[in-house]
Amino acid sequence: MNVLKPRLVYVLVAISFLGAPARSQEKLDLETITRIRYEGFRDSKVMELASGLMDSIGGRLTGSPNMKKANEWTRDQLTAMGLSNAHLESWGPFGRGWANQYVNVRMTAPDVAPLIAYAEAWTPGTNGVVQSKCIRVNIEDKKDFDKYKGKLAGMILIFGPDAEVKPITEAPFKRLSDDDLAKIGEYQIPSERPPFRFADFLKRQQFVKELNQFLADEKVLAVIDHGRGTSGGGTVFVQSGGSYKQGETTTIPKITVASEHWTRIARLLQQKKDVTLEVNATNTFYDDDATQYDTIAEIPGTDRKDEIVMLGAHLDSWHAGTGATDNGAGTIVMMEAVRILKALDIKPRRTVRIGLWSGEEQGLLGSQHYVEQHFGSRPPMDDPLMKGMPTLLRREAGPVSVKPEQAKVSAYFNVDNGTGKIRGVYLQENEAVAPVFEAWMKPFKDLGMTTLTMRNTGGTDHLSFDAVGIPGFQFIQDPIEYETRTHHSNMDVYDRLQPDDLKQAAVIVASFVYDAAMADRPLPRKPIEKPLPKEPEKKNEE
Repeated sequence: MNVLKPRLVYVLVAISFLGAPARSQEKLDLETITRIRYEGFRDSKVMELASGLMDSIGGRLTGSPNMKKANEWTRDQLTAMGLSNAHLESWGPFGRGWANQYVNVRMTAPDVAPLIAYAEAWTPGTNGVVQSKCIRVNIEDKKDFDKYKGKLAGMILIFGPDAEVKPITEAPFKRLSDDDLAKIGEYQIPSERPPFRFADFLKRQQFVKELNQFLADEKVLAVIDHGRGTSGGGTVFVQSGGSYKQGETTTIPKITVASEHWTRIARLLQQKKDVTLEVNATNTFYDDDATQYDTIAEIPGTDRKDEIVMLGAHLDSWHAGTGATDNGAGTIVMMEAVRILKALDIKPRRTVRIGLWSGEEQGLLGSQHYVEQHFGSRPPMDDPLMKGMPTLLRREAGPVSVKPEQAKVSAYFNVDNGTGKIRGVYLQENEAVAPVFEAWMKPFKDLGMTTLTMRNTGGTDHLSFDAVGIPGFQFIQDPIEYETRTHHSNMDVYDRLQPDDLKQAAVIVASFVYDAAMADRPLPRKPIEKPLPKEPEKKNEE
């Protein structure tokens, strides 16, 4: 195997060694790492776990019956592995549960043709078969409402901007090259990053609520849109069509169809031809219990058992596939990592705790609630859209108040970038950790793990820990088909998993967790980010 050696990464690490000489000589237990490698590569259970989660349970939308099944299954599996105190830790209230039981869409005129179709989460069903003519609609802001007012009653909307379907000219399967890793190794100054404006996000949420109300007032029969992306080939990217919050549910059935099928209808309508669709969707809302759960379990420590090393991944997924690469892969890697440690009867100095989070896809809700309960929090926010929501990641909410348990957590490790093998670690601007991780990853350079970067990476649960000053890290992974085929799509299924990559990842995670649990000192910390000034309130546009 070609061992990658991006020059920029080694420059970064060399600087880090100069800045932290006291940690430059990390002790490595190569005998135990050899045992971890042998167990993880020769007696892996990772694909057995994958089939149990993805095939037997399936998609795991937060609030759905399958999510609860997954919580209970992971708890029972971790207990069977020999972990202690395996339990479900509650958080909430979340809102409404939802699941789809049936969906069928077909064109009945000018041709008869079945369509590849999926119901959008948190939208109602059709109450049986409905059939109607279609009308093309594209509404991008409230100013577009007047254009369609009084014209949509009883119609099926072919909704959204034009879908662009391109030929597949590149292989959707990708591994990171030397150049890719070198670019990742270059630090990104904060001002160079695309800004994320939470106020814009909330404004978009408000517009979606107003749009759903407009469609309900116009007595629309159903909405048919297309998923993101241009990959085609029957890959459909499907998420939500309405809010999961009580009292905010849309009353209009919404369905996403394959782009190639959507564009056929759009072309016919552009040619002024009548198109009729038949739609039948059965969806169920669950309002009996607004509480959700994270799965937690431990390997008890010995002489430093009050200190903790954590590893985790989000257990929830979207519903069109079985949540294999997002994030069943991370879940089973973390489960396999702790299984390896238990199978080798390792007695860690620090307690090892695994957390499998729900509500990640709705805003890192499960991990945020867990961190707020145990480690620290920010003040609540007055914004109505933030009612009942965690504020840990909203720096404008105010300063972080830490709890005593926060000081006991040495590190949190996360996997949530698909099925690809681990190639390095995002250091989250914690330069003092670089020489430590350089030593820890040295035994895995033959497996392609070579890169440390000071960059931040976002969008997943390590941010909840990072926000309260706990060293939280996401691993760099080969993308494989994550963005091109599987991320939030109907193709996110068991068959897209890469078994050897998952074995490699589990071995590396188990070793990093072991190193952190056995180290003489906890990992060095960086400062907690300062609060931001509150953004000025903007009046809703009429």
